[in-house]
Amino acid sequence: MLSIIGFVCAAVAVLFIPILFGLAGIVLGIVGHTRGEPLGKWAAVAAGVGMILGFVLGILVVSGTYA
Repeated sequence: MLSIIGFVCAAVAVLFIPILFGLAGIVLGIVGHTRGEPLGKWAAVAAGVGMILGFVLGILVVSGTYA
């Protein structure tokens, strides 16, 4: 269950507040992994990637707005 919420946080992190949702997804994925969920590790990885993509997308949008 925590892994699924971690994947949702990973998807949301791409578009909204990447630092908050990305870190939440990473934590949920790690906790899910330690509780024995098979997708926990992948949820943490996906949240990290989503957080990085969110930052890159945010930088591109802001730099394109003021250019």
